[in-house]
Amino acid sequence: MPLRYIWLALALWGAVHPMYWFISFLAHNGGSMNALIEAWYVNASATGLAWDRIIAAIVLTLWAIAEVSVRRNWPALIAIPVTFCIGVGCGLPLYLYFRSRPIG
Repeated sequence: MPLRYIWLALALWGAVHPMYWFISFLAHNGGSMNALIEAWYVNASATGLAWDRIIAAIVLTLWAIAEVSVRRNWPALIAIPVTFCIGVGCGLPLYLYFRSRPIG
């Protein structure tokens, strides 16, 4: 299987698997987004992980913008809102999927 389709499979996994846990958490907490955000800062470990993901999302965004401006691979920019709305686990492999397509 070409690596390009592995990136797509990982993007799908990165969307579905974490979303299962988010939805479970929200269902258990009455759909409270405040409770979800508070859980990201419940202890030092969770806070560190939250900041790690925020920094990774910012880096991916800067990389995508810089590279798309050179390669003119405009569809790859969809990875930016995906990263911030779903997560880096979906946005990064999705960006790599778009990046690995033949250009021309």
